[in-house]
Amino acid sequence: MDAIRRKILSGELGPGEVLRQEALADELGVSRLPIREAITRLEAEGMLNVVPHKGASVRPLSVDEIHEAFDIRKRLEPWIFVEAIPRLTERDLAKAEQIVASMDKAAEGEWGQLNWLFHETLYLPAERHMTLGILKRLHEKADRYFRFQVVNVPIRKQAHEEHMELIEVSRKRDTKRAEQLLLQHLEIAADQIIGLVEKVLHR
Repeated sequence: MDAIRRKILSGELGPGEVLRQEALADELGVSRLPIREAITRLEAEGMLNVVPHKGASVRPLSVDEIHEAFDIRKRLEPWIFVEAIPRLTERDLAKAEQIVASMDKAAEGEWGQLNWLFHETLYLPAERHMTLGILKRLHEKADRYFRFQVVNVPIRKQAHEEHMELIEVSRKRDTKRAEQLLLQHLEIAADQIIGLVEKVLHR
């Protein structure tokens, strides 16, 4: 499943493209059964559309989907971040800084995963595992959209600065400012991704 997900997130399998199960099985060196299982799981994650007797295709890009994903994130992430801050250790913050450094050099297909790892590192100490599970699925679903955001160098630089600010306010235990900064960070990311995806859709 991971191999097919990577093909979708990298753009190798583009929006609307039909998945050829036999060709994928040959390419990946597996039987068609794990391919069918992967398609079922990727449909559940919202990456594929499956039509009976017609097969599976890569789900088209959707501005409405981005809006909904970020609306949920804006409600959950500031809360879990505030819950986590009093429990964050210097080791946690140092790990977050290392992830930011890795993001600066990451390829487009890797950036979204590192972005989730960064946020997860800041949220884990809250020990809100159900919420983390929801957020992880949202990040995975939105991962394909991050490719449109991170090809832009100024946007990468801005994301770097915003992430470092989140680390700094965590060190200061300033939960009120942290909540404001994270909400602002999410709103900016949503606006950037929506703007870039709309350009792609209207080409």
